[in-house]
Amino acid sequence: MSQPQQGEKRKNDGKDRSRRRYRPDGTPVWGQKSMDGPGIWVTCVRNKEKSTVGELYDLFDSLASEMWPQQDSDKSKDEGDDDNEEDTDDDENIEAQIAKEVASMKRPRKEQRFVNCDTNTPCVVFISCKSPVDPVQLVLKHVENVMETGVSRTRFTQRLTPVSASCVANIPEIKSLCTRLLQPVLDEDPEKAYKYKVELRIRNHNTVQRMPLIEELAKCVPEKHTVDLESPELFILVEIFKSLCGISVVKDYYKLQKFNVMEIANAKNEETKFESGEGRLGERTSTP
Repeated sequence: MSQPQQGEKRKNDGKDRSRRRYRPDGTPVWGQKSMDGPGIWVTCVRNKEKSTVGELYDLFDSLASEMWPQQDSDKSKDEGDDDNEEDTDDDENIEAQIAKEVASMKRPRKEQRFVNCDTNTPCVVFISCKSPVDPVQLVLKHVENVMETGVSRTRFTQRLTPVSASCVANIPEIKSLCTRLLQPVLDEDPEKAYKYKVELRIRNHNTVQRMPLIEELAKCVPEKHTVDLESPELFILVEIFKSLCGISVVKDYYKLQKFNVMEIANAKNEETKFESGEGRLGERTSTP
């Protein structure tokens, strides 16, 4: 067998080094992920994926402006400064204004807070979230609004599943990510022993098996916390899609109907109709 040439050996060594990547804590990084996280997985009405993305852009931008207004206020301040400068003597500053406009055209665009990542899968949408947006807080805010008002502000969106971060869909990476996301939540109340459950959803993926993964994820949770499949207080949401895995840790998942805003809105509206009808019926039956 012929020996590899010296240049070929150096080339292969470089490839091996690029594959051998480690985090600051020493844990290895396996493979590459195909979509950016954090973000929000969305199920929607079939053949309405594009319409769903459009309505979610409007909804999420509106909520984010309320929850993280600093970014918008900074933008408005910059625009206001430009307006003040333009109020100066136009005749003296035409050349300066033209130069400013040219410079602004060359300036890179402000990064969008929400970006659609094409899944090429019916009924499934993924919206990537950029800082300072927290997808868990964003989804909770919207779900609570829908529960209170019965207004979903969307027509085709069904379930929203936030992921705080994502990784390659293999067990070592998933366990590492789960540990990193779980610890800050447990540290909020170190004395509390939670009842928890792993909520795992797998789509278009056949490498990682359900039960072995759930068993491995349970090992990431300290022993004082116990599994409860009926009435858990803490939920580890795990979404596996193709080669990507997204994870978040949430509370009140069952109470909030698994973040299915379409079902929440329908149930709230039916409840309102029933209460109104019951009141009218009571008035009629009390009349002699």
